[in-house]
Amino acid sequence: MMARRSLLVGFGGYLPDRIVTNDELATRLDTSDEWIRARTGIAQRHIAGPGDTAVSMASAAASQALDYAGMRAGDVGAVIVGTSTPDQAFPATAVRVQAELGMTGGFGFDLAAACSGFIYALSMADSLIRSGQVDSVLVIGSEVYSRIVDWSDRGTCVLFGDGAGAVLLRAAGDEDEDRAGILSTHLHSDGRTGDLLYVDGAVGQREKSGFLHMRGRDVFRHAVAKLSDSVDEVLRVNGLSHGDVSWLVPHQANLRIIEGVARKLELPPERVIVTVDRHANTSAASIPLALNEAVRDGRIRPGDLVLMEALGGGLTWGSALARI
Repeated sequence: MMARRSLLVGFGGYLPDRIVTNDELATRLDTSDEWIRARTGIAQRHIAGPGDTAVSMASAAASQALDYAGMRAGDVGAVIVGTSTPDQAFPATAVRVQAELGMTGGFGFDLAAACSGFIYALSMADSLIRSGQVDSVLVIGSEVYSRIVDWSDRGTCVLFGDGAGAVLLRAAGDEDEDRAGILSTHLHSDGRTGDLLYVDGAVGQREKSGFLHMRGRDVFRHAVAKLSDSVDEVLRVNGLSHGDVSWLVPHQANLRIIEGVARKLELPPERVIVTVDRHANTSAASIPLALNEAVRDGRIRPGDLVLMEALGGGLTWGSALARI
């Protein structure tokens, strides 16, 4: 009997209507379009409006993924939301999404792994399907970082944007004999580096400001090294080489980090999905947003081998390899 496999069958995304350019930020910060682009590759970001929440954005992205797959919400066994910016401490964003989608069965939970949240959630969803506990899972990244950054700190506020992305996983059936699905996922964390990137303040620390803090140079150094190692790990485990990868879909934090990992893979720029210039860093939403864009515009096609990787506060990092 063949082991159960998880197929990526649905893709969706949501970006708030409001776009904030570097030039607009420069009217109220000591910065410039040239300064931001040179250091990050970012030109603009989408910022949540009054009606945008982690739940509403996640639900919109999930609905698109369901439509793409031709499935109904009632057929989904679980919802996992990767987020560091939930609307409430509880109930979980995922159960709110269940309600928005009209789901009356299954289960949902949130997962907090900062910018690695989507890779972590994808790994959990794959495990649930492989174990036979469910036949399908909505995996969503939804973030509203505009509400936790200090808009007077040019070192952090220029880096982030808001949005949500979603994929739908389902167990492969007999009719999917030739579809490989998720080959493997690999997760890591090192709590000793937790003070490099964090948000102070939580339900148990109401006296704190609740702003994001980052030691950017140290995070950059760890990101290039750890993501390169993670890329090598996932390929080694699957007996593949750099040349076998069709597409790199990285976490969209900084263009220089993306380019560094691409060079490690010996991948030309045209085989790397980049959205950071238009979306900025949307944390756990960045990989599914990039996947959604590249699948829908025809760059990523059935049979392509896609490598995903991310690093976030914790530090957490990981990779996933899937054949679409």
